[in-house]
Amino acid sequence: MKPARRPSVALAAMLLLVIVQAAIDPSGLLALVGWPGGTLRTDVGIWPFAPYVVFLPVLLAMTWWAARRAGERYWTLVAGLVLAVLLAQAAACLVMTWDPVLSAWGAGYVLGKAVPAALIVAALARWFGGPTERMVAPVAGLARTWPVAVVFAAIAPLVSGYWWTGAVYADGVPVARMDRGPVSLLVAVVVLAAATALCLRWMRARVPGLLGGWLAALVAGGMLGVVQALVAFVVDGGLDGGLWPLMAAYVAIADGLSFGACLGWIVWVGALVVDRVLERSERGAERSARSLRAVQLAAAIVAVVALGAALVLPSALAQTASAQPQASAALPEDMLRADGDRIVDGAGDQVLLRGVNVNQLVDFYQPQPDVPATRPLTEADFAGMEANGFDVVRLGFSWSALEPERGELDQDYLDRIVEAVGWAKQYGMYTVLDMHQDGWWAGATPEGETCRPGTDPMWGYDGAPEWATLTDGAPRCSFTGRDISPAGDRAFQHFYFDTDDVQTALVDTWGELAKVFRDEPAVAGYDLLNEPGFGETAPVTTALQLGRFTDRAIDEIRANGGQQIVFVEPSIFWSGLGFDSGPILRDEPDRNIVFSPHLYAESITMDRSLGLPPIVSIERQFKLAERVAANYDAPLWSGEYGYWGEPDDVVARLERYADAEDEYLLGSAYWVWKQACGDPQNGIGPTGNGLMVQDCETGDDAPPRTDLLDILKRAYPRTAPGELTSLEADGAAFELTGTVDGDSCGLDVWVPGADEPDVVSVGITDLHVAQAPRSPAAWRITGCASGDYSLATRR
Repeated sequence: MKPARRPSVALAAMLLLVIVQAAIDPSGLLALVGWPGGTLRTDVGIWPFAPYVVFLPVLLAMTWWAARRAGERYWTLVAGLVLAVLLAQAAACLVMTWDPVLSAWGAGYVLGKAVPAALIVAALARWFGGPTERMVAPVAGLARTWPVAVVFAAIAPLVSGYWWTGAVYADGVPVARMDRGPVSLLVAVVVLAAATALCLRWMRARVPGLLGGWLAALVAGGMLGVVQALVAFVVDGGLDGGLWPLMAAYVAIADGLSFGACLGWIVWVGALVVDRVLERSERGAERSARSLRAVQLAAAIVAVVALGAALVLPSALAQTASAQPQASAALPEDMLRADGDRIVDGAGDQVLLRGVNVNQLVDFYQPQPDVPATRPLTEADFAGMEANGFDVVRLGFSWSALEPERGELDQDYLDRIVEAVGWAKQYGMYTVLDMHQDGWWAGATPEGETCRPGTDPMWGYDGAPEWATLTDGAPRCSFTGRDISPAGDRAFQHFYFDTDDVQTALVDTWGELAKVFRDEPAVAGYDLLNEPGFGETAPVTTALQLGRFTDRAIDEIRANGGQQIVFVEPSIFWSGLGFDSGPILRDEPDRNIVFSPHLYAESITMDRSLGLPPIVSIERQFKLAERVAANYDAPLWSGEYGYWGEPDDVVARLERYADAEDEYLLGSAYWVWKQACGDPQNGIGPTGNGLMVQDCETGDDAPPRTDLLDILKRAYPRTAPGELTSLEADGAAFELTGTVDGDSCGLDVWVPGADEPDVVSVGITDLHVAQAPRSPAAWRITGCASGDYSLATRR
């Protein structure tokens, strides 16, 4: 028999681990139960207390049960403790959202915490829990286990929720989802069924009772993740410039384990039912055999019905979806819109938005009182952007400056935004209105405040007004960078849960902006919030609550007449890791949206800051982003990229980015046009960064980054008839192909250089080559196309 003290030792070890982690983790992000500081408000619902009154009790109760039932062997106990952590996470998410689908999927987010904790606690329980007598109980053969395994696997596509979605799952990876096609679905179901049957026989012989079946489902889900990771390694480019296969494996295994953890009760219930049926028929071998055959037949029927539904439902849903009108169809003809995976104009011609970020209206913290944090924004800036061929400006502005007093927009600041949009329009550029924030608000670490070990005093940055910043006294100290501070995380948490109607206030502000710009076709669209933080409870925040804010803001914009594109950003995880899941939007989302992650691979990502090989390479990030955009049935557009460090690195990496951008037929906005010497993101150095450089000693202009501009202003089609099918460019040399239904005269190609380009074309009429307006060192090629067409510079 197991010694009575083993569960007690495991329970004490888990509680001690929780306390130690909370004490030494300054951010609360790496601990099972964090304590980053700040008071807990009692008037905002359950979410501040969920880690303590839900997660911790569930964790400890499951730890005790796992140690009591699975503690004879180290690895079965490890599995039981992983199950404990995942279920505790699911329970905490559930009481915060009352969304069981999100909560079950979100359990996988703590796998990186669950596995180390399980290994440590299981080791302590084994060392100090006393000797055990390992038993292997007799278990019936495959005939008993496969019916349960098949039913569990067959219903997986019907209850898949958010599992097995996103950037990780390349075409060819077996996925138990109805929307991935019959072959992928069937292979995944077969793998899951085989793994469950195998694990059920092995686990129930070693872990008695209900827990054995549950752990079998958990391990089987993990085995499915391993198979998916191995297939992905083959079909998704292998290592190919980065550690992506390892990250993909982690996510796939996390999905499988959380699926098994949250739905594994189906296995132990099924196994229990089979056992009871057969126990009642043990009086005679013939009767027992008939009962077993009946169980198997019933399982086969359930499996066939479940799989049939999984295979038939997608086509029915697709027909229903195709019958629904596209919201963008009613847009004025002179406004841009989303159409499938393209941004198009009113004629249906593809538009590539290529340009720069402008941060000169952002209300930055000023780290040096005598050095301005921004440079003046003038008409000359827009003339310079046009001269470099840019057709879009992502215009950053600050909620703190726009609405310094709640409910009252600052008219002078709003007029500056309107003026900037007018200048962009005058010089032939669209504007993406970007509600910019970095670190939530401009507050710095208060003077005299002592930061916990592992964190550092920090500058402020930019974003929300003080009245919208609720920190509960949590310390404003940075952990690994500006975007992780207990105060900033708490402020984001309050925003996501709409404490004191803070989120509602920003939604209303977007409605007011929509009133101002609703009739302005030069506004390409609205970027709701730059790089949203993750708060304290991802993915509740980064997936569900960010999605709810996005839906609310879109509704308010539409209600106030704003018909332009809404640019949907994922959380800061994308900029920091090179991928993320993206916010969860309503079942029937607005159709005029564009997915807009920031493609900073090999730049500001975590791997670069830690000196590791890239998790995601520059080239791979486009592929991953397109997969997530496809989930939204939306175009892809990167709102920021660049910032690659030393000059030689910048040029080489920008060339790679440019090649990939052309290959994927995309536009982007480079960070940044101008950066002042006093910008907190600039640091303290001899120059202000950006394309237009500032000499910090004199405050005057320094020579611009022509090495980068030469790449950025390469030839590209501002608009292309119908749909582009290929693009390759190097300076003034380019080749492009496209196809259009019917006829279109929407061809407009920008070509840099003083010499008139000599072009060849197929399928294009009325071809004209003229010097670009106000750009003596550039050319514009226009024409009409019909059917398949091509255009290239004669070499």
